[in-house]
Amino acid sequence: MSDVFFTQAARAINLLQEEVYNCAADHGWWDDKNPNDGEKIALMHSELSEALEGLRHGNPPDDKIAQYSSAEAELADVIIRILDYAQHKGWNLGDAVVAKHKFNLTRPYKHGGKAF
Repeated sequence: MSDVFFTQAARAINLLQEEVYNCAADHGWWDDKNPNDGEKIALMHSELSEALEGLRHGNPPDDKIAQYSSAEAELADVIIRILDYAQHKGWNLGDAVVAKHKFNLTRPYKHGGKAF
């Protein structure tokens, strides 16, 4: 991948991060300016658990966006919660994702022997 691709990907993530946060703020989810960080992270975990439950039940169509499976919708919720939180914290998640991916490209197979 080219540097142009990575720059555009980071920019797209950062723009989506801002949009997701603005939507959440407009809907009252950031009225508390000093939320409990642990609670926000636990909500991210809960979305992962919902994705797992969807898979355990055969991954049926989601009840809100039926063109997608329940796992797809719940994983989207994970990403939305992460982007929302990152924007609230003032973090540059787009560039961080790209930097971490570039680092991962340099790692050995299974990071040198990890089982999972």
